[in-house]
Amino acid sequence: MVKKTIFLFGLLSFGVFWGCNDSDEGKATVYGQVTDDQGVVSGATVRVQGTENTTLTDGHGNYTLSGLIAGSPITISAWKDLYYSAKVEDVVPSALEVDLMLRLYQTDDNPTYVWSPPMGENGCIQCKSAVTETWLGNAHSNAAANPRFLTMYNGTDSQGNQSPLTRYVFRRDYGTIPLVPDPNLPYYGPGYKLDFPESSGNCAACHVPGAALDDPYGIDPNEAAGADTFGVHCDYCHKVADVYINEATGLPYENMPGVLSSDVRRPFTDDPERPNLAFGTFDDPNVPEEDTYLPLIEESAFCAPCHFGVFWDVKIYNSFGEWLESPYADPDTGKTCQQCHMPSPTVHNDQEVTNVAPGRGGIERDPSTIHAHLQLGVNDEEFMQDAVSMDVSTVSLDGDVAVEVTITNDNTGHHIPTGSPLRHLILVVTAVDDDGDTLELISGSTIPTWCGEGDRDEGYYAGAPGTVYAKVLQELWTQVTPTAAYWNHTRLISDNRIAAMESATSEYTFSPPTVGTANISVKLVFRKAFIGLIDQKGWDMQDLIMAEQTLVLQ
Repeated sequence: MVKKTIFLFGLLSFGVFWGCNDSDEGKATVYGQVTDDQGVVSGATVRVQGTENTTLTDGHGNYTLSGLIAGSPITISAWKDLYYSAKVEDVVPSALEVDLMLRLYQTDDNPTYVWSPPMGENGCIQCKSAVTETWLGNAHSNAAANPRFLTMYNGTDSQGNQSPLTRYVFRRDYGTIPLVPDPNLPYYGPGYKLDFPESSGNCAACHVPGAALDDPYGIDPNEAAGADTFGVHCDYCHKVADVYINEATGLPYENMPGVLSSDVRRPFTDDPERPNLAFGTFDDPNVPEEDTYLPLIEESAFCAPCHFGVFWDVKIYNSFGEWLESPYADPDTGKTCQQCHMPSPTVHNDQEVTNVAPGRGGIERDPSTIHAHLQLGVNDEEFMQDAVSMDVSTVSLDGDVAVEVTITNDNTGHHIPTGSPLRHLILVVTAVDDDGDTLELISGSTIPTWCGEGDRDEGYYAGAPGTVYAKVLQELWTQVTPTAAYWNHTRLISDNRIAAMESATSEYTFSPPTVGTANISVKLVFRKAFIGLIDQKGWDMQDLIMAEQTLVLQ
Protein backbone atom coordinates (compact mmCIF):
# COMPACT_ATOMS: atom_id res chain seq x y z
CA MET A 1 0.00 0.00 0.00
CA VAL A 2 1.30 3.45 -0.99
CA LYS A 3 0.07 6.65 0.57
CA LYS A 4 0.16 9.99 -1.22
CA THR A 5 -0.34 13.34 0.54
CA ILE A 6 -2.20 15.98 -1.54
CA PHE A 7 -2.18 19.69 -0.66
CA LEU A 8 -5.50 21.37 -1.54
CA PHE A 9 -6.36 25.03 -0.76
CA GLY A 10 -4.12 25.14 2.26
CA LEU A 11 -5.64 21.93 3.67
CA LEU A 12 -4.19 18.38 3.73
CA SER A 13 -6.16 15.61 2.11
CA PHE A 14 -4.91 12.04 2.12
CA GLY A 15 -5.67 9.67 -0.76
CA VAL A 16 -4.80 5.96 -0.55
CA PHE A 17 -3.62 4.35 -3.80
CA TRP A 18 -3.98 0.59 -4.12
CA GLY A 19 -1.77 -1.27 -6.56
CA CYS A 20 -4.23 -3.84 -7.88
CA ASN A 21 -5.45 -3.84 -11.50
CA ASP A 22 -8.98 -4.26 -12.79
CA SER A 23 -9.44 -7.38 -14.86
CA ASP A 24 -11.69 -5.71 -17.49
CA GLU A 25 -9.15 -5.56 -20.35
CA GLY A 26 -7.12 -2.68 -19.00
CA LYS A 27 -10.07 -0.72 -17.63
CA ALA A 28 -9.70 0.75 -14.17
CA THR A 29 -11.76 2.40 -11.45
CA VAL A 30 -11.11 5.32 -9.13
CA TYR A 31 -13.20 5.79 -6.03
CA GLY A 32 -13.09 7.89 -2.90
CA GLN A 33 -14.89 10.41 -0.74
CA VAL A 34 -15.58 14.15 -0.96
CA THR A 35 -15.60 16.13 2.28
CA ASP A 36 -15.49 19.67 3.61
CA ASP A 37 -14.41 20.96 7.02
CA GLN A 38 -17.77 19.85 8.46
CA GLY A 39 -17.77 16.29 7.14
CA VAL A 40 -18.93 14.43 4.03
CA VAL A 41 -20.41 16.26 1.03
CA SER A 42 -23.25 14.53 -0.79
CA GLY A 43 -24.41 15.52 -4.27
CA ALA A 44 -21.00 16.78 -5.35
CA THR A 45 -20.03 16.41 -9.00
CA VAL A 46 -16.87 14.36 -9.47
CA ARG A 47 -15.33 14.36 -12.95
CA VAL A 48 -12.36 13.23 -14.92
CA GLN A 49 -11.19 16.71 -15.86
CA GLY A 50 -12.00 17.74 -19.40
CA THR A 51 -14.26 14.74 -20.09
CA GLU A 52 -17.90 13.67 -19.77
CA ASN A 53 -16.92 10.89 -17.35
CA THR A 54 -18.69 12.19 -14.26
CA THR A 55 -20.70 11.05 -11.27
CA LEU A 56 -22.31 12.39 -8.07
CA THR A 57 -21.32 11.57 -4.52
CA ASP A 58 -23.84 9.58 -2.52
CA GLY A 59 -25.26 10.36 0.93
CA HIS A 60 -21.95 9.39 2.50
CA GLY A 61 -19.88 11.54 0.15
CA ASN A 62 -18.60 8.51 -1.74
CA TYR A 63 -18.09 8.29 -5.49
CA THR A 64 -16.84 5.87 -8.12
CA LEU A 65 -15.45 6.68 -11.57
CA SER A 66 -15.26 3.69 -13.90
CA GLY A 67 -14.16 3.01 -17.45
CA LEU A 68 -10.71 4.53 -16.96
CA ILE A 69 -7.56 3.38 -18.73
CA ALA A 70 -5.19 1.68 -16.33
CA GLY A 71 -1.84 3.39 -16.13
CA SER A 72 -2.97 6.56 -18.00
CA PRO A 73 -2.67 9.62 -15.70
CA ILE A 74 -5.79 11.76 -15.19
CA THR A 75 -6.97 14.66 -13.08
CA ILE A 76 -9.98 14.16 -10.82
CA SER A 77 -12.11 17.20 -9.99
CA ALA A 78 -14.95 17.83 -7.55
CA TRP A 79 -17.50 20.61 -7.33
CA LYS A 80 -20.71 21.56 -5.60
CA ASP A 81 -22.69 24.78 -5.62
CA LEU A 82 -21.33 27.39 -3.16
CA TYR A 83 -17.90 25.71 -3.08
CA TYR A 84 -14.64 26.34 -4.88
CA SER A 85 -13.80 23.48 -7.21
CA ALA A 86 -11.14 20.99 -6.17
CA LYS A 87 -8.85 18.70 -8.12
CA VAL A 88 -6.19 16.04 -7.72
CA GLU A 89 -3.68 15.75 -10.55
CA ASP A 90 -1.52 12.88 -11.78
CA VAL A 91 -3.88 10.15 -10.68
CA VAL A 92 -2.85 6.86 -12.31
CA PRO A 93 -6.01 4.70 -12.41
CA SER A 94 -5.75 1.22 -11.01
CA ALA A 95 -8.59 0.76 -8.53
CA LEU A 96 -7.38 3.80 -6.60
CA GLU A 97 -8.94 5.64 -3.69
CA VAL A 98 -8.74 9.40 -4.15
CA ASP A 99 -10.33 11.72 -1.59
CA LEU A 100 -11.06 15.38 -2.30
CA MET A 101 -11.83 18.25 0.03
CA LEU A 102 -14.12 21.16 -0.90
CA ARG A 103 -14.04 24.63 0.58
CA LEU A 104 -16.93 27.10 0.69
CA TYR A 105 -16.32 30.35 -1.12
CA GLN A 106 -16.99 33.69 0.54
CA THR A 107 -20.47 34.96 1.30
CA ASP A 108 -19.42 38.61 1.61
CA ASP A 109 -17.98 41.25 -0.72
CA ASN A 110 -14.74 43.22 -0.52
CA PRO A 111 -15.18 46.89 -1.54
CA THR A 112 -11.41 47.47 -1.48
CA TYR A 113 -10.78 44.97 -4.28
CA VAL A 114 -9.22 46.42 -7.45
CA TRP A 115 -10.66 45.02 -10.67
CA SER A 116 -8.34 43.16 -13.01
CA PRO A 117 -8.41 44.80 -16.46
CA PRO A 118 -9.01 42.82 -19.63
CA MET A 119 -5.81 44.18 -21.22
CA GLY A 120 -2.33 45.02 -20.04
CA GLU A 121 0.43 43.36 -18.09
CA ASN A 122 -1.91 42.07 -15.39
CA GLY A 123 -4.92 41.68 -17.66
CA CYS A 124 -7.11 38.71 -18.48
CA ILE A 125 -5.49 38.56 -21.90
CA GLN A 126 -2.26 37.27 -20.37
CA CYS A 127 -3.87 33.89 -19.60
CA LYS A 128 -6.98 33.77 -21.77
CA SER A 129 -5.79 35.54 -24.90
CA ALA A 130 -8.17 34.06 -27.47
CA VAL A 131 -11.27 34.44 -25.31
CA THR A 132 -10.35 38.02 -24.37
CA GLU A 133 -9.54 39.09 -27.91
CA THR A 134 -12.85 37.61 -29.07
CA TRP A 135 -14.62 39.68 -26.41
CA LEU A 136 -12.92 42.96 -27.28
CA GLY A 137 -14.97 45.29 -29.43
CA ASN A 138 -18.41 43.95 -28.53
CA ALA A 139 -21.13 46.08 -26.96
CA HIS A 140 -20.25 45.06 -23.40
CA SER A 141 -16.56 45.92 -23.75
CA ASN A 142 -17.55 49.32 -25.13
CA ALA A 143 -20.42 50.05 -22.73
CA ALA A 144 -18.64 52.88 -20.90
CA ALA A 145 -17.09 54.52 -23.96
CA ASN A 146 -19.82 54.09 -26.57
CA PRO A 147 -20.09 57.55 -28.18
CA ARG A 148 -23.85 57.20 -28.64
CA PHE A 149 -24.27 56.46 -24.94
CA LEU A 150 -22.03 59.32 -23.84
CA THR A 151 -23.54 61.90 -26.18
CA MET A 152 -27.00 60.91 -24.93
CA TYR A 153 -25.81 61.10 -21.33
CA ASN A 154 -24.08 64.47 -21.78
CA GLY A 155 -26.56 66.10 -24.15
CA THR A 156 -23.87 66.74 -26.77
CA ASP A 157 -23.26 65.93 -30.38
CA SER A 158 -20.28 63.95 -31.63
CA GLN A 159 -18.17 67.12 -31.73
CA GLY A 160 -18.82 67.96 -28.09
CA ASN A 161 -21.33 70.74 -28.68
CA GLN A 162 -23.86 70.71 -25.85
CA SER A 163 -27.55 71.57 -26.03
CA PRO A 164 -28.87 74.20 -23.62
CA LEU A 165 -29.94 73.03 -20.18
CA THR A 166 -33.60 72.12 -19.92
CA ARG A 167 -35.94 74.98 -19.05
CA TYR A 168 -38.60 74.49 -16.39
CA VAL A 169 -41.79 76.22 -15.37
CA PHE A 170 -43.82 75.97 -12.19
CA ARG A 171 -47.46 74.91 -12.35
CA ARG A 172 -49.62 75.09 -9.23
CA ASP A 173 -51.24 71.70 -9.80
CA TYR A 174 -48.15 69.78 -10.99
CA GLY A 175 -45.11 71.55 -9.58
CA THR A 176 -42.04 72.06 -11.73
CA ILE A 177 -42.34 70.67 -15.25
CA PRO A 178 -39.94 70.80 -18.22
CA LEU A 179 -40.42 72.83 -21.39
CA VAL A 180 -39.50 71.94 -24.95
CA PRO A 181 -36.09 73.22 -26.11
CA ASP A 182 -35.93 76.86 -27.16
CA PRO A 183 -36.21 76.80 -31.00
CA ASN A 184 -34.08 79.95 -31.21
CA LEU A 185 -31.02 78.25 -29.72
CA PRO A 186 -28.73 75.60 -31.23
CA TYR A 187 -29.84 72.11 -30.25
CA TYR A 188 -27.76 68.94 -30.37
CA GLY A 189 -30.28 66.47 -29.05
CA PRO A 190 -31.40 65.42 -25.58
CA GLY A 191 -29.17 64.43 -22.68
CA TYR A 192 -29.57 63.18 -19.16
CA LYS A 193 -27.27 65.88 -17.80
CA LEU A 194 -29.39 68.56 -19.47
CA ASP A 195 -32.41 67.46 -17.45
CA PHE A 196 -30.58 66.53 -14.24
CA PRO A 197 -27.30 68.50 -14.18
CA GLU A 198 -26.79 67.97 -10.45
CA SER A 199 -27.24 64.18 -10.54
CA SER A 200 -25.13 61.37 -11.97
CA GLY A 201 -28.17 59.10 -12.28
CA ASN A 202 -28.04 55.32 -12.37
CA CYS A 203 -26.81 54.88 -15.97
CA ALA A 204 -23.50 53.52 -14.65
CA ALA A 205 -25.33 50.72 -12.84
CA CYS A 206 -25.39 48.91 -16.19
CA HIS A 207 -22.84 50.72 -18.35
CA VAL A 208 -20.02 50.90 -15.78
CA PRO A 209 -21.07 48.31 -13.17
CA GLY A 210 -17.67 47.80 -11.61
CA ALA A 211 -17.49 51.47 -10.63
CA ALA A 212 -21.18 51.73 -9.72
CA LEU A 213 -21.19 48.76 -7.37
CA ASP A 214 -20.48 50.87 -4.28
CA ASP A 215 -22.28 54.01 -5.47
CA PRO A 216 -25.05 53.15 -7.98
CA TYR A 217 -26.37 56.72 -8.18
CA GLY A 218 -23.12 58.61 -7.86
CA ILE A 219 -20.94 57.54 -10.77
CA ASP A 220 -20.50 59.74 -13.83
CA PRO A 221 -19.66 57.42 -16.76
CA ASN A 222 -17.33 60.09 -18.17
CA GLU A 223 -15.01 59.46 -15.23
CA ALA A 224 -14.58 55.70 -15.71
CA ALA A 225 -11.00 54.62 -15.03
CA GLY A 226 -8.90 51.47 -15.00
CA ALA A 227 -10.73 48.26 -15.85
CA ASP A 228 -14.01 50.17 -15.79
CA THR A 229 -13.13 51.97 -19.02
CA PHE A 230 -14.06 48.65 -20.63
CA GLY A 231 -17.63 48.92 -19.35
CA VAL A 232 -19.07 45.51 -18.53
CA HIS A 233 -15.67 43.87 -18.22
CA CYS A 234 -14.56 40.28 -17.64
CA ASP A 235 -13.70 40.55 -13.96
CA TYR A 236 -17.06 42.10 -13.10
CA CYS A 237 -19.21 39.51 -14.87
CA HIS A 238 -17.21 36.63 -13.43
CA LYS A 239 -17.71 37.95 -9.88
CA VAL A 240 -21.53 38.00 -10.04
CA ALA A 241 -22.72 35.24 -7.69
CA ASP A 242 -26.48 35.77 -7.92
CA VAL A 243 -29.22 38.07 -9.17
CA TYR A 244 -32.26 39.31 -7.28
CA ILE A 245 -35.48 38.25 -8.97
CA ASN A 246 -39.03 39.01 -7.83
CA GLU A 247 -40.59 35.57 -7.39
CA ALA A 248 -44.06 36.96 -8.11
CA THR A 249 -43.10 38.24 -11.58
CA GLY A 250 -39.96 36.32 -12.50
CA LEU A 251 -38.37 39.71 -13.27
CA PRO A 252 -35.94 41.96 -11.40
CA TYR A 253 -37.58 44.44 -9.08
CA GLU A 254 -38.52 47.80 -10.57
CA ASN A 255 -36.06 50.69 -10.19
CA MET A 256 -33.26 48.22 -9.46
CA PRO A 257 -31.15 48.16 -12.65
CA GLY A 258 -27.77 46.52 -13.05
CA VAL A 259 -25.70 46.31 -9.89
CA LEU A 260 -28.77 47.04 -7.75
CA SER A 261 -30.10 43.59 -8.74
CA SER A 262 -26.76 41.77 -8.58
CA ASP A 263 -24.99 39.95 -5.75
CA VAL A 264 -21.29 40.49 -6.46
CA ARG A 265 -18.45 38.81 -4.54
CA ARG A 266 -15.19 40.70 -4.83
CA PRO A 267 -12.47 38.58 -3.17
CA PHE A 268 -10.06 39.31 -0.34
CA THR A 269 -6.76 38.88 -2.16
CA ASP A 270 -4.67 39.27 1.02
CA ASP A 271 -6.45 36.32 2.65
CA PRO A 272 -4.76 32.99 1.75
CA GLU A 273 -8.04 31.18 2.39
CA ARG A 274 -9.82 33.17 -0.34
CA PRO A 275 -7.21 34.71 -2.66
CA ASN A 276 -9.53 35.10 -5.62
CA LEU A 277 -12.93 34.08 -6.88
CA ALA A 278 -14.10 33.71 -10.45
CA PHE A 279 -17.35 32.09 -11.57
CA GLY A 280 -17.41 30.28 -14.88
CA THR A 281 -18.95 27.46 -16.89
CA PHE A 282 -16.55 24.65 -15.94
CA ASP A 283 -16.97 22.56 -12.79
CA ASP A 284 -13.40 21.29 -13.36
CA PRO A 285 -11.50 24.59 -13.85
CA ASN A 286 -7.78 25.03 -14.24
CA VAL A 287 -7.24 27.01 -11.04
CA PRO A 288 -9.55 25.45 -8.43
CA GLU A 289 -8.24 27.57 -5.56
CA GLU A 290 -9.75 30.56 -7.39
CA ASP A 291 -12.39 29.29 -9.83
CA THR A 292 -15.69 27.54 -9.55
CA TYR A 293 -18.74 26.68 -11.60
CA LEU A 294 -21.87 28.83 -11.37
CA PRO A 295 -24.96 27.33 -13.06
CA LEU A 296 -26.56 30.79 -13.13
CA ILE A 297 -23.91 32.06 -15.55
CA GLU A 298 -25.44 29.85 -18.26
CA GLU A 299 -29.02 30.93 -17.51
CA SER A 300 -30.92 33.86 -19.02
CA ALA A 301 -31.61 35.22 -15.53
CA PHE A 302 -27.91 36.14 -15.32
CA CYS A 303 -28.58 38.80 -17.97
CA ALA A 304 -31.78 40.10 -16.38
CA PRO A 305 -30.45 42.99 -14.22
CA CYS A 306 -29.26 45.02 -17.22
CA HIS A 307 -31.86 43.85 -19.73
CA PHE A 308 -34.96 44.87 -17.83
CA GLY A 309 -35.65 48.41 -16.71
CA VAL A 310 -38.66 50.39 -15.51
CA PHE A 311 -38.39 54.19 -15.36
CA TRP A 312 -41.22 56.29 -13.90
CA ASP A 313 -43.53 53.24 -13.98
CA VAL A 314 -42.99 52.72 -17.73
CA LYS A 315 -41.27 49.52 -18.87
CA ILE A 316 -38.40 50.79 -21.01
CA TYR A 317 -36.08 47.79 -21.38
CA ASN A 318 -37.61 44.33 -21.38
CA SER A 319 -35.53 41.91 -23.44
CA PHE A 320 -35.42 39.48 -20.52
CA GLY A 321 -39.16 39.77 -19.86
CA GLU A 322 -39.92 39.23 -23.56
CA TRP A 323 -37.74 36.13 -23.51
CA LEU A 324 -39.47 34.93 -20.34
CA GLU A 325 -42.87 35.09 -22.07
CA SER A 326 -41.65 33.44 -25.27
CA PRO A 327 -41.34 29.76 -26.28
CA TYR A 328 -37.59 30.17 -25.86
CA ALA A 329 -38.03 30.14 -22.10
CA ASP A 330 -39.24 26.52 -22.16
CA PRO A 331 -36.50 24.64 -20.27
CA ASP A 332 -36.82 21.56 -22.51
CA THR A 333 -37.16 23.04 -25.99
CA GLY A 334 -36.05 26.66 -25.68
CA LYS A 335 -32.78 28.55 -25.75
CA THR A 336 -31.05 30.81 -23.27
CA CYS A 337 -29.66 34.25 -24.02
CA GLN A 338 -26.16 32.78 -23.89
CA GLN A 339 -26.89 30.08 -26.47
CA CYS A 340 -27.79 32.74 -29.06
CA HIS A 341 -25.51 35.63 -28.11
CA MET A 342 -22.48 33.62 -26.89
CA PRO A 343 -22.58 30.52 -29.10
CA SER A 344 -19.88 27.89 -28.97
CA PRO A 345 -17.35 27.14 -30.25
CA THR A 346 -15.06 30.12 -29.89
CA VAL A 347 -13.33 30.80 -33.20
CA HIS A 348 -10.14 32.84 -33.08
CA ASN A 349 -7.86 33.43 -36.08
CA ASP A 350 -10.08 31.00 -38.04
CA GLN A 351 -9.40 28.20 -35.55
CA GLU A 352 -11.70 26.65 -32.97
CA VAL A 353 -10.38 27.30 -29.48
CA THR A 354 -9.80 24.10 -27.50
CA ASN A 355 -7.79 25.52 -24.60
CA VAL A 356 -8.86 28.73 -22.83
CA ALA A 357 -5.47 29.23 -21.14
CA PRO A 358 -2.76 27.52 -23.20
CA GLY A 359 0.56 27.40 -21.43
CA ARG A 360 -1.02 28.91 -18.32
CA GLY A 361 -2.53 25.77 -16.79
CA GLY A 362 -5.31 25.31 -19.33
CA ILE A 363 -6.27 21.90 -20.67
CA GLU A 364 -7.60 20.68 -24.00
CA ARG A 365 -11.40 20.64 -24.08
CA ASP A 366 -14.22 19.92 -26.46
CA PRO A 367 -14.59 23.24 -28.36
CA SER A 368 -18.37 23.02 -28.00
CA THR A 369 -17.92 23.68 -24.26
CA ILE A 370 -16.11 27.00 -24.79
CA HIS A 371 -18.62 29.80 -25.28
CA ALA A 372 -17.66 32.61 -27.64
CA HIS A 373 -17.61 35.91 -25.74
CA LEU A 374 -18.94 37.75 -28.76
CA GLN A 375 -22.18 39.02 -27.20
CA LEU A 376 -23.62 39.04 -30.72
CA GLY A 377 -26.13 41.79 -31.29
CA VAL A 378 -27.16 44.73 -33.44
CA ASN A 379 -23.63 45.37 -34.71
CA ASP A 380 -23.37 41.96 -36.37
CA GLU A 381 -24.94 42.04 -39.84
CA GLU A 382 -25.18 38.28 -40.38
CA PHE A 383 -26.63 37.73 -36.91
CA MET A 384 -29.27 40.39 -37.47
CA GLN A 385 -30.22 39.19 -40.95
CA ASP A 386 -30.77 35.72 -39.51
CA ALA A 387 -33.22 37.09 -36.91
CA VAL A 388 -36.36 37.22 -39.08
CA SER A 389 -37.72 35.99 -42.38
CA MET A 390 -39.73 37.97 -44.92
CA ASP A 391 -42.32 36.63 -47.35
CA VAL A 392 -43.65 38.84 -50.17
CA SER A 393 -46.46 38.07 -52.60
CA THR A 394 -48.11 40.18 -55.27
CA VAL A 395 -51.22 39.64 -57.40
CA SER A 396 -53.39 41.62 -59.78
CA LEU A 397 -56.55 42.61 -57.97
CA ASP A 398 -59.22 43.95 -60.37
CA GLY A 399 -56.40 45.48 -62.36
CA ASP A 400 -54.68 47.00 -59.36
CA VAL A 401 -51.40 45.73 -57.90
CA ALA A 402 -51.82 44.08 -54.51
CA VAL A 403 -48.76 43.39 -52.34
CA GLU A 404 -48.70 41.40 -49.11
CA VAL A 405 -45.65 41.31 -46.85
CA THR A 406 -45.25 39.03 -43.84
CA ILE A 407 -42.38 39.43 -41.38
CA THR A 408 -41.86 36.44 -39.07
CA ASN A 409 -39.73 36.58 -35.95
CA ASP A 410 -38.65 32.97 -36.35
CA ASN A 411 -35.14 33.03 -34.93
CA THR A 412 -35.11 35.50 -32.04
CA GLY A 413 -35.98 34.80 -28.42
CA HIS A 414 -37.55 38.20 -27.74
CA HIS A 415 -39.36 40.96 -29.59
CA ILE A 416 -37.74 42.32 -32.71
CA PRO A 417 -36.39 44.93 -32.29
CA THR A 418 -35.66 44.86 -28.57
CA GLY A 419 -33.57 46.75 -26.03
CA SER A 420 -33.36 50.50 -26.51
CA PRO A 421 -36.67 52.09 -27.61
CA LEU A 422 -34.64 54.07 -30.16
CA ARG A 423 -34.39 50.95 -32.32
CA HIS A 424 -36.98 50.21 -34.99
CA LEU A 425 -37.64 48.28 -38.19
CA ILE A 426 -38.75 50.13 -41.32
CA LEU A 427 -40.53 48.14 -44.01
CA VAL A 428 -40.33 50.07 -47.30
CA VAL A 429 -42.50 49.01 -50.24
CA THR A 430 -41.83 50.54 -53.65
CA ALA A 431 -43.84 50.00 -56.86
CA VAL A 432 -42.81 51.45 -60.24
CA ASP A 433 -43.55 50.77 -63.91
CA ASP A 434 -40.99 49.94 -66.57
CA ASP A 435 -40.17 53.62 -67.02
CA GLY A 436 -39.41 53.96 -63.31
CA ASP A 437 -42.49 56.03 -62.59
CA THR A 438 -43.95 55.46 -59.15
CA LEU A 439 -47.31 53.72 -58.95
CA GLU A 440 -49.92 55.49 -56.84
CA LEU A 441 -50.66 53.95 -53.43
CA ILE A 442 -54.39 53.29 -53.25
CA SER A 443 -54.53 51.61 -49.85
CA GLY A 444 -52.09 50.62 -47.16
CA SER A 445 -50.05 52.34 -44.48
CA THR A 446 -47.31 54.87 -44.99
CA ILE A 447 -44.15 55.51 -43.01
CA PRO A 448 -44.51 58.20 -40.29
CA THR A 449 -42.90 61.61 -40.34
CA TRP A 450 -40.34 60.76 -37.66
CA CYS A 451 -38.61 58.40 -40.09
CA GLY A 452 -37.32 61.48 -41.88
CA GLU A 453 -38.61 63.84 -44.51
CA GLY A 454 -36.26 64.15 -47.44
CA ASP A 455 -34.48 62.05 -50.04
CA ARG A 456 -35.65 58.44 -49.76
CA ASP A 457 -32.43 57.26 -51.37
CA GLU A 458 -30.67 58.76 -48.32
CA GLY A 459 -32.94 56.94 -45.86
CA TYR A 460 -35.56 59.62 -45.28
CA TYR A 461 -38.61 57.42 -45.71
CA ALA A 462 -41.48 59.55 -44.34
CA GLY A 463 -44.60 59.17 -46.47
CA ALA A 464 -43.37 56.13 -48.40
CA PRO A 465 -45.60 53.04 -48.51
CA GLY A 466 -44.62 50.77 -45.66
CA THR A 467 -44.79 50.03 -41.96
CA VAL A 468 -42.60 50.81 -38.97
CA TYR A 469 -42.26 48.28 -36.15
CA ALA A 470 -41.34 50.16 -33.00
CA LYS A 471 -42.00 50.89 -29.36
CA VAL A 472 -42.97 54.56 -29.36
CA LEU A 473 -42.70 56.64 -26.19
CA GLN A 474 -43.88 60.18 -25.63
CA GLU A 475 -42.53 62.59 -23.04
CA LEU A 476 -45.33 63.30 -20.59
CA TRP A 477 -44.89 67.07 -20.29
CA THR A 478 -43.27 68.21 -23.53
CA GLN A 479 -45.22 65.82 -25.80
CA VAL A 480 -42.03 65.03 -27.75
CA THR A 481 -42.81 61.89 -29.79
CA PRO A 482 -41.02 59.59 -30.20
CA THR A 483 -38.65 60.46 -27.39
CA ALA A 484 -35.15 59.26 -26.75
CA ALA A 485 -35.09 60.88 -23.29
CA TYR A 486 -36.80 58.02 -21.50
CA TRP A 487 -35.14 58.96 -18.22
CA ASN A 488 -37.93 61.55 -18.06
CA HIS A 489 -41.61 60.86 -17.40
CA THR A 490 -42.93 59.12 -20.51
CA ARG A 491 -46.05 57.31 -21.67
CA LEU A 492 -46.27 54.38 -24.06
CA ILE A 493 -47.96 55.51 -27.28
CA SER A 494 -47.73 52.29 -29.28
CA ASP A 495 -45.84 49.03 -29.54
CA ASN A 496 -46.20 46.87 -32.64
CA ARG A 497 -42.87 45.09 -32.44
CA ILE A 498 -42.95 41.42 -33.43
CA ALA A 499 -42.80 38.92 -30.57
CA ALA A 500 -40.82 35.68 -30.73
CA MET A 501 -42.30 33.12 -33.13
CA GLU A 502 -45.02 35.54 -34.25
CA SER A 503 -45.67 37.24 -37.58
CA ALA A 504 -46.84 40.64 -38.77
CA THR A 505 -48.58 41.06 -42.12
CA SER A 506 -49.20 44.30 -43.97
CA GLU A 507 -50.99 44.85 -47.30
CA TYR A 508 -50.61 47.54 -49.98
CA THR A 509 -52.57 48.23 -53.15
CA PHE A 510 -51.12 50.28 -56.00
CA SER A 511 -52.61 51.59 -59.22
CA PRO A 512 -51.79 49.52 -62.33
CA PRO A 513 -48.74 50.51 -64.40
CA THR A 514 -49.34 52.65 -67.47
CA VAL A 515 -46.21 51.28 -69.11
CA GLY A 516 -45.21 47.62 -69.10
CA THR A 517 -45.07 45.69 -65.83
CA ALA A 518 -45.27 46.51 -62.13
CA ASN A 519 -41.90 46.22 -60.42
CA ILE A 520 -42.21 45.69 -56.69
CA SER A 521 -39.28 46.25 -54.34
CA VAL A 522 -39.56 45.43 -50.63
CA LYS A 523 -36.84 45.95 -48.06
CA LEU A 524 -36.75 45.65 -44.29
CA VAL A 525 -34.39 48.13 -42.65
CA PHE A 526 -33.08 48.01 -39.09
CA ARG A 527 -32.26 51.44 -37.69
CA LYS A 528 -30.59 51.92 -34.31
CA ALA A 529 -32.10 55.34 -33.62
CA PHE A 530 -34.52 57.92 -35.01
CA ILE A 531 -33.00 59.62 -38.02
CA GLY A 532 -33.68 63.07 -36.57
CA LEU A 533 -31.68 62.12 -33.49
CA ILE A 534 -28.89 60.69 -35.64
CA ASP A 535 -28.66 63.99 -37.47
CA GLN A 536 -28.73 66.06 -34.25
CA LYS A 537 -25.97 64.00 -32.66
CA GLY A 538 -23.89 63.57 -35.81
CA TRP A 539 -23.65 59.82 -35.23
CA ASP A 540 -21.91 57.70 -37.83
CA MET A 541 -24.67 55.15 -38.02
CA GLN A 542 -25.64 53.13 -41.08
CA ASP A 543 -28.93 51.36 -41.70
CA LEU A 544 -28.80 47.58 -41.86
CA ILE A 545 -30.81 45.81 -44.55
CA MET A 546 -32.41 42.85 -42.79
CA ALA A 547 -34.16 41.45 -45.89
CA GLU A 548 -34.83 42.54 -49.45
CA GLN A 549 -36.94 41.16 -52.32
CA THR A 550 -37.89 42.27 -55.82
CA LEU A 551 -40.91 40.94 -57.75
CA VAL A 552 -42.38 41.64 -61.18
CA LEU A 553 -46.12 41.49 -61.86
CA GLN A 554 -46.99 41.16 -65.54
